[in-house]
Amino acid sequence: MKDIHDESTWPVWANETIDIVEPNPKWVEKGNQEKALLLNLLSTFGITEIQHYGSTSIPNLPAKPIIDLMAKIDSFQKIKEISSLLANHDWNYVPPNIDNRPWQRFFVKVINDKRVVHLHILLEGEERWDNQLLFRDLLRTNQQFIDEYAILKRNLAKKYSNDREAYTKAKTEFINYVLKS
Repeated sequence: MKDIHDESTWPVWANETIDIVEPNPKWVEKGNQEKALLLNLLSTFGITEIQHYGSTSIPNLPAKPIIDLMAKIDSFQKIKEISSLLANHDWNYVPPNIDNRPWQRFFVKVINDKRVVHLHILLEGEERWDNQLLFRDLLRTNQQFIDEYAILKRNLAKKYSNDREAYTKAKTEFINYVLKS
């Protein structure tokens, strides 16, 4: 099982710099392919819904070239079995004590030492699920939000190029602004 336990043993991809690239129309197709693969693998664990929700799911939005997916599950009890299965398909499990997000279980698909897909497994009823999808959908229908978010993401990527946590946290104010619109 490929688990990330402590900083001293982190692989190369765990410390990747943040790189915002121009939008790629193939991201949506890639998201659909990854969703289908994961649904095939994880349906036996009760996962019946996976959503492509990150910046790569929003046409015309520059992003880190990493597909963000969310899956719903009724319990985290089988995460070890899920982790073992996904490890055979280039996925790495980042436990909650490292991820610092107890409401989810986090996996990173890595190819050639680069992150290519993130999988966030959330419990049924987790409010973050609806908020993530609402944010995605609001951006998809508002070019001004896309333009503002693109500028913010580029600026934050420069400021926090080596600090993913600070980069993510710094986007919170904008996300809340969009959600309240």
